[in-house]
Amino acid sequence: MALVSRTKDSIWTGKLRHGLLCGAIASNALVSGGVFIFPLISPALAYHLKLTQPQLTTVVLAGMMGQYPLAAVVGNLSDTYGPWLCSLIAAGLFSSGFGLFALEIAKTPDDISVSSHSSFQRLTLYFFMCGMGTVFGLFSALFAATQSYPHFLGIASGTTQSLFGLSPLFISLIASMFFTDPESGLSVIPFMTCLAILTGLVLLCSSLVLNMSLRKPSTSSHIPELPSDGPIPSTSSTTLVGRDASETDALLPKNAPQDIESAELASTERGGPVLELLQDSEFWLLACAVFVITGIGETIMTNIGSIVLSLPSSPDRRTDIAISSQVQAISIANTLTRLILGPLADYVSPVHIGLLNGVRQYRRQPFVSRKIFLTGAALASAAAHLSLGAFIRSQKGLLLLSICTGIAYGGTFVILPSILSGVWGAKNLGRNYGLITYAPFVGTPCFSYLYAFVSERHAAEGVCIGADCWQTTAWVMAGASLVAAMVYGYLWRKWRGLC
Repeated sequence: MALVSRTKDSIWTGKLRHGLLCGAIASNALVSGGVFIFPLISPALAYHLKLTQPQLTTVVLAGMMGQYPLAAVVGNLSDTYGPWLCSLIAAGLFSSGFGLFALEIAKTPDDISVSSHSSFQRLTLYFFMCGMGTVFGLFSALFAATQSYPHFLGIASGTTQSLFGLSPLFISLIASMFFTDPESGLSVIPFMTCLAILTGLVLLCSSLVLNMSLRKPSTSSHIPELPSDGPIPSTSSTTLVGRDASETDALLPKNAPQDIESAELASTERGGPVLELLQDSEFWLLACAVFVITGIGETIMTNIGSIVLSLPSSPDRRTDIAISSQVQAISIANTLTRLILGPLADYVSPVHIGLLNGVRQYRRQPFVSRKIFLTGAALASAAAHLSLGAFIRSQKGLLLLSICTGIAYGGTFVILPSILSGVWGAKNLGRNYGLITYAPFVGTPCFSYLYAFVSERHAAEGVCIGADCWQTTAWVMAGASLVAAMVYGYLWRKWRGLC
């Protein structure tokens, strides 16, 4: 029996365990982005349930906002009990949310003339449940990956986020391949029912795999520490760059502190208690810029369906296929940006590895600052909405808007952790990142309701047609994006040599 037990343990701890573990992580990430396919079902809600644009915006915002309030709680659950519990809870939330959503649509008569307020409230609640399921599902995949492969934290977290970025594409492909009729379009009720069953089964099976794989974490295994802001010994492969150094400055500063106490003092200048962080004006400037770019990005993601409907359709292309194409374009651009920009930033602007005599040390000299990527994301957002306001007047022309939105949104989130680590230190990176992610929690409803009320003002019979539906919003978004780019430029100058 002992031999059989050892054989089973040997098999489970080998390739089989890693294969199932990777499959569970990837599956959880791929099925957890269901709230982002709302543009596919919004036309049916508008035409059959007679929901107005503000009501549609409220429903989708419930899903988007459901991701944020419980983020700290979900992280604590994962730390305490393991990612498997988050996966199990996500299975329940997604199955209930999508299933009840489909049931609510199914029991609504087809001949109604105005929307039912009680039905609208229930749809909002069900989509909020799906939003909570999103954060449980994503965190189960993300923390399972980082706990399983602690020596490859960058690859583990980056790949997981990229797969999550592909989730809308994956789910929209299921919708277009199995639930879309050439004449009647998407069959919303069967599609939502399938989504409830699929997400529930996948996340339930993944929770079992994660429970078996991570139930006995090794306390003796060596987990590499994140880059520290404390003094470290100098090595021959280390490049020294001071706080105020630029790419063209000398590598060794002339007047660096020469004792350890000075280095420790320099290392604790920022990134201390949360109240100290909240008193830092530069943190608030960064949060405001992130508020703009991510809020605009999520507004476009959730309303691209109604933007498509407002423009003339091509005679050789159905509207539902046009909407699906834009959703897929945003998802692909978002994912490719995360996959490419992360390694590229690590190569051209390596993260510092510590301090020596108060001077930040790098394994090699950075070519450019990471802040160029944040500024570029803001400029991509500005270009997209300047184009939308000025000359995009066809459904095909929206491809530029979708691609730039994916680039700006994905580029912002993939660069933020290293920016926060470089400026405020790695010790409280998780806390600081959690705080900064509340920016889209506030930004998304602000820009979404701006879009909704402008669209409602120009709507006729519940559906808004024409560029007037969003032109004013596009100009506001373009201006806000340019302001965000200028804020990043200011911070670029203030943070010379930090990141």
